[in-house]
Amino acid sequence: MEQNLYAQLSSLLVYRGLLRLEPVSALQTLLTNLEEGDARVDDYANVFYALTAEGCDSLAEYLYEHIRYDESPFAEAAARGRVTGVMERAAKHDIQVLQNVSNLRCKVLKGELAAQLPSSWRTLVEELPEWNVGTAFSYEELLRFYQVNGSGTFARYQAFVWQEGKLYPVPHPDFLPQGAMWGYQRQRDQVIENTRALMAGKAVNNVLLYGASGTGKSATVKAMLGMPEFEGLRLIEVQKEELTDIPHLVRTLGHRPQKFIIFIDDLAFDKADKTFSSLKTILEGGLEPRPTNVAVYCTSNRRHLVRQNFSDRSGDEVDANETIQDKTSLAERFGLRILFSELNKAQFIQMAEDLAKAHGLALDHETIQAEAVKWDIRHPSRSPRSANQFVASMMAKYC
Repeated sequence: MEQNLYAQLSSLLVYRGLLRLEPVSALQTLLTNLEEGDARVDDYANVFYALTAEGCDSLAEYLYEHIRYDESPFAEAAARGRVTGVMERAAKHDIQVLQNVSNLRCKVLKGELAAQLPSSWRTLVEELPEWNVGTAFSYEELLRFYQVNGSGTFARYQAFVWQEGKLYPVPHPDFLPQGAMWGYQRQRDQVIENTRALMAGKAVNNVLLYGASGTGKSATVKAMLGMPEFEGLRLIEVQKEELTDIPHLVRTLGHRPQKFIIFIDDLAFDKADKTFSSLKTILEGGLEPRPTNVAVYCTSNRRHLVRQNFSDRSGDEVDANETIQDKTSLAERFGLRILFSELNKAQFIQMAEDLAKAHGLALDHETIQAEAVKWDIRHPSRSPRSANQFVASMMAKYC
């Protein structure tokens, strides 16, 4: 076998995790059996099947994908800027092995396979399809990739959800591009500017977007994912119930080259909520400061975030006022607080008309306005969400 590739694959050091991949495992079996003179057509077919099952027709491209995005000791060290001389030598050794594997010609494999089979099989083996070959990576290129993009799942995905102490990637996050949102441009610009500062490595404010439902608070945050200038941004959505685990998550993000928004949507606390103090710690930091590449963005329909009852003010607690102040001052721990107030009647009707025209609704101005007024009477929420619902209703009625 060319350059004893089975032994080379077995010697992988920092990229050893690749050996668990099905195409690589099948290739190892083929190489082993060829080495021992016991190869079968099934061995070659298993490699081809495993590769095509992954949607690839090139072994080099398949390996390149996993080298970049799978966790490995070298990728992690490069992302942290901590590549030692030993690590560099190990990585160069592995990359050379993987280059040799990527350049392995299928004709060579088939030729050795045919030599170990009865002569009646040789025509069949010669006609077997071949996967593409050719090296698609180098040590220098991979080092630069890790330094810019980080390693593992954060290099591959932009959006994540945090559940039960684990990160789950969202391959296709749901967000509206900036151009598809209507109204509240001043508010969105404030969020964009704060995010620009985050991307520039500056110390930034945590952000609270509060106000009426349906005004686009959550959409404003998620739209950051669609902006080309924020390519290195990662959005991690956290449910309020998971806040107690967030300090651990934040601690794992500080050394990475990406910038992170911890996104907590529709936030509100009850008076006895145990996660209240966890958010305070995240916002203010404890003995361990919040990394400069992490910011917290929250949305809420409540300005003070904490639900209050009249009974809270008439209880038997000696320092009740101080307790109430502590709860209601939580919002003040956000350096940037942005109000999304409800539209007035004139603004809502104008937005509804603009949206109708943008969707190509071929109705005259008077008809659209009259329909919008009727909608406003029946639907008390004056927001972009309600305006979009109005347009959907009109499209169904008139188109």
